[in-house]
Amino acid sequence: MSSILKGAADTAALQHYINGEFVASVSDRSAPVFNPSTGQVSATVPLASTAEVDRAVEAAYAAFPAWAETSPLKRSRVMFKFKELLEKHRDELAAIIVREHGKVFSDAQGEVTRGLEVVEFACGIPQLLKGEFTEQVAGGIDAWTIRQPLGVCAGITPFNFPVMVPMWMIPMAIACGNTFVLKPSERDPSASLLIADLLTQAGLPKGVFNVVHGDKEAVDALLNNPKVEAISFVGSTPIAQYIYGTGTAQGKRVQALGGAKNHMVVMPDADLDVTVDALMGAAYGSAGERCMAISVAVAVGDIADKLVAMLAERTRALVIDQGMNPKAEMGPLVTGVHRDKVVGYIDAGVAEGAELVVDGRGISVAGLENGFFVGGTLFDHVKRDMKIYKEEIFGPVLAVVRVPDFATALDLINDNEFGNGVAIFTRDGGTAREFGHRVKVGMVGINVPIPVPMAFHSFGGWKRSLFGDHHAHGPESVRFYTRHKALTQRWPTVRSGAEFAMPTMK
Repeated sequence: MSSILKGAADTAALQHYINGEFVASVSDRSAPVFNPSTGQVSATVPLASTAEVDRAVEAAYAAFPAWAETSPLKRSRVMFKFKELLEKHRDELAAIIVREHGKVFSDAQGEVTRGLEVVEFACGIPQLLKGEFTEQVAGGIDAWTIRQPLGVCAGITPFNFPVMVPMWMIPMAIACGNTFVLKPSERDPSASLLIADLLTQAGLPKGVFNVVHGDKEAVDALLNNPKVEAISFVGSTPIAQYIYGTGTAQGKRVQALGGAKNHMVVMPDADLDVTVDALMGAAYGSAGERCMAISVAVAVGDIADKLVAMLAERTRALVIDQGMNPKAEMGPLVTGVHRDKVVGYIDAGVAEGAELVVDGRGISVAGLENGFFVGGTLFDHVKRDMKIYKEEIFGPVLAVVRVPDFATALDLINDNEFGNGVAIFTRDGGTAREFGHRVKVGMVGINVPIPVPMAFHSFGGWKRSLFGDHHAHGPESVRFYTRHKALTQRWPTVRSGAEFAMPTMK
C-alpha cells in the first residue's frame, strides 16, 4: 500500500480525499467499518457534514475548466497510466475488498478485473468523443456535432462492489472531461482511497477526483449542491427513486440503478449438470450480495424434483469461510445488521409455507464464531405472493418456483416489478430466441447465468431496476457524461440580404 494511503487507511480513522490530499474529517459523526469474517471493527469512517461535501464539490468545480480544456488524448494517457497502476495493485485492492466486504479473494480479484475493463474502454476516449460532420449540408454551409463535458459529476456507490461499481462511473466521467466527487459506501470505504491515490499517481490533476465518506447527509448535500451537474447511483430501488426524483427536480442529470429479482428459467431439456453449476455460482457467489445474483430458479415441467435434489446436495456442501482461504466458496455477509435482515427473510419464508430444503441459519465457522455468516439456503415450492419471492433479499437464499410451461415462466418474469437480469438454460435455439425477444428485462443470458455486459457494452435494467434514460458504462456512459452540441457554419462571400422564411436546404 502506498505511503500516502497507509497513513489514512491503516489507522483507526479513515480520511476524505479532497483536492489531491487526504484530509482529516472535522465532523463529529462516524461509523464503524467491520471485518465481516471476525465481526471486529477494523476502522472508523467519518460521516461528512454538508460543509465537507461542499468543500469537495468546490475543489472539483475549480479544477473543471482546466481539465475540460485538456485534450482527450492527454486524458486518455492518464487512463492508460491508471490502468497500469490498477494492474500492479490488483491483489492489494482485492485484499481490501475481502477485509471490508467479506467476499472470497478470487471473487474480489474478478471484481477488480471487471472494473479495470472499464478503464481500458475509457482509454479510447479520443475515438469515443468523435462527432459527425456533413460538408455542404446546404449551399456553402457545413454542419457537425460535438460532445462536451458537463462539469462536476458525483457518484454514490453501494457496498457490494466497492471497486467495480465506482469504476463504472469514474473513468468515463473524467475521461470525458468532467471532474468527480465519489461518495462510497460507508460499510467498505477503504478501496476508494487507494483508487484516489492511484489516480493521482497516474497524473490526474488536483481536484479532478475527490472522495467524501458519509451517509444520507452527504448524499443530500450532493443532491442539493447547485454546482453538481450529474449524479450516478447504484443501490436499492427506494433510494434510487429518491435520488432520481430529488436530483431531477433540481435540474440535474441522474442515472439511478435500483434493485433486482433475477430469475433463471430451467427448461426440461436443459443440461442439469451445467445448469446446477451455473445456479450455485449465480445464487451463492459473493453470498448473494450481487444485483445480478440469481435468486429465483424457475423450474419448468417435470424437471423440478431432480433440479431441487441436485441443488440441495451442492448447497449443503458449500465451503464457507473467511475470504482469504483459497478453498472458500462463500464468505460472510457485510455486516451483522444485514445478516440479521437475511435471516429474517428465511424466517418469513418458513412462516409463509415455502419448503425450506436447506437452512443456512445458525451456521458457525470454526475460529470465526463472531463473523457475519449465513449458510446457503434453498427454498422449494415458493409462490409469487410470498415475501421471499417479491422482495430482493441480497443474501445466499435461492427460491425455486415450479411452473408447468414456458409461457407461464415468461409471464411470471414479465409481471415482476424488477427487470434487471434474467437467464434461461435450454438446448433449444427456438425457445432461447423467443425468450430473448419477449422477456421484459434489460440484461438477458442464454445459458449464461450472470449476463453482465462487457465494458464496451452498457449495463442496466428495465422497469423499477433503473431510473433515468442512460445505462452504465459503455457507449451509454459517453452520452450520459457529455452534452451534445450541433454546429452549423457558413462563410458567405456575397451578401444576399436578410431572409425571414424558415431556413431550408438550397
